[in-house]
Amino acid sequence: MKIHEYQAKEILKKYGVPVQQGRVIFKIEDAQGVIKELGNPPYVIKAQIHAGGRGKGGGVKLAGSSDEAIETARNMLGMRLITAQTGPEGKIVKRVLIAAALDIKKELYLGITIDRSRRCPIIMMSKEGGVEIEKVATQNPDAILKEWISSSTGFMPFIARRLSFGLDLDPKITSKMTSFIFALYRAFEQNDCSLAEINPLIITNSDDVVALDVKMNFDDNALYRHPDIVAMRDLDEENPLETEAGKYGLNYIKLDGGSVGCMVNGAGLAMATMDIIKLAGSMPANFLDVGGGASVEAVSNAFKILTSDKDVKAVLINIFGGIVRCDRVAGGIIEALKVVNVKVPMVIRLEGTNAKEAREMIESAPKKFIIANTMKDAAEKVVAALKK
Repeated sequence: MKIHEYQAKEILKKYGVPVQQGRVIFKIEDAQGVIKELGNPPYVIKAQIHAGGRGKGGGVKLAGSSDEAIETARNMLGMRLITAQTGPEGKIVKRVLIAAALDIKKELYLGITIDRSRRCPIIMMSKEGGVEIEKVATQNPDAILKEWISSSTGFMPFIARRLSFGLDLDPKITSKMTSFIFALYRAFEQNDCSLAEINPLIITNSDDVVALDVKMNFDDNALYRHPDIVAMRDLDEENPLETEAGKYGLNYIKLDGGSVGCMVNGAGLAMATMDIIKLAGSMPANFLDVGGGASVEAVSNAFKILTSDKDVKAVLINIFGGIVRCDRVAGGIIEALKVVNVKVPMVIRLEGTNAKEAREMIESAPKKFIIANTMKDAAEKVVAALKK
C-alpha cells in the first residue's frame, strides 16, 4: 500500500524525523490559512499523487509571494498531471501540499527497503540526491553506500555512524545525520514498511538535516496491525480493477500495453504464463492469480475483472490441478460463464489431477473454448486468436 508525501511526513514527525513544514489542502479556500501558518515566503506547491517525477511534469512549483502561491495551488488542483510513472493518461490532482521553501546547501539520498535475496532490510545512502536512485545505480554504483540489518542483532548504532561517516560530512552534521537515520529506521520497522525513501534528504545552510520529499510503502500483509495507516489509503490513486479484485481476495495487477488477459492459479505459474505469452509474440494485459482453490466464485469474479479491461482482446486460462482437481476448476469456469458474458476468444489449458475429465467437460460446454495441451501451445493459440 502507498500513501501520499504529506501523510508520510506526518508519520515521520512522530518518530522525531525532521521534515519540511507544510500542510495539505483539498480546496483552494484553505490555501490562505496554510500560508498564514507558514509565515514569510517563499513557498513550495506540490501536487500529491502516487507517482514520482512530479517536478518534471509541472507538479512542483516555487512561489515567491502568498498571491503567487494561491494562484499556483488553484491551477494545480484539478490538473491532469502526467509523469514518467503515471503513463500518458496521467492522474488528476485532488490535493496539494503547501510547504515552506528551504535553503539547500546539499542534497543526499536515503532509502530503506527489503533485500529479498538476503531476506533482511537494507539501508542505502548516496551523495547524489535529488535524482532517481536507479540512474545512480546504473551510472555510478560505487556512489551508493549500503548497510544490511541482521535479523539476529537488529539495527545497531554503529551502522548509522558508518553511513554518516561514509558521506564525508562535516563533523558537526554527522551526529545529526546519525540520529536522523536511526529515527527513520524506527519508523520503517515499527510501521511494517516495504519502503521508506527520502529523496532528497537535504542539509540546509544552517546545517539542519531535513526530509524534503518522502515516499513510504507498506506490507499489505501487515496492515491489520495498522488501522491508522489503512485509513490513509487513497482509492482514487489506485487502479479501479485492482481495487475491485482486492475485494474478492484476487491477486490482480494491471499491465500496460498488453492485450491477453491471463487467469492462472499460483503466482509462479502466472509469471511463467506472462513470459511465454511475450515469447509467442504478444503481451499480457494483467497478472491474475485466482489462488490454489480456484472456486466457482473466485473464477466468476476473475472473469468479471478481466472482461472489464477494455484492453483485453483474448483470454488465456492456464490452470494446474494440484491442490484443486482440474474437473472442479472446469466446473467453476463453466458455471462462471453462465453469469459473465465473455465476448473475446478464450484459450484454456488444464493440467494435473483429473485433467482428462476436465477436458471432456470443457469440450461439451455451451461456450466454445480453444483447448491447448501445453503452455507453448496455449500461448501460440492465444496469439493466433488475437490476429484473427
